[in-house]
Amino acid sequence: MEQDTPAHARARYHAHLRRMSPSARLQAASALSQAVRTLALAGLRQRYPQAGAEELRARLVVRLYGRTFAARVLGAIPPDAV
Repeated sequence: MEQDTPAHARARYHAHLRRMSPSARLQAASALSQAVRTLALAGLRQRYPQAGAEELRARLVVRLYGRTFAARVLGAIPPDAV
């Protein structure tokens, strides 16, 4: 959570998380992860409108997991991918 979030709001959020069942917390984490991927991919599509699906996938993997992992898993990645 952002450092500029008031302490009482952070405490309320954490209390809410503690009340959730483990499966509900896992579901929430999964939904947030998917939202991050969706937003990152949308940003990449906007930044590289001519990129095909494979290039966008490579750029997303670099963005989420780093160049070393992306190169190991995908092989060739765009040299300017960050």
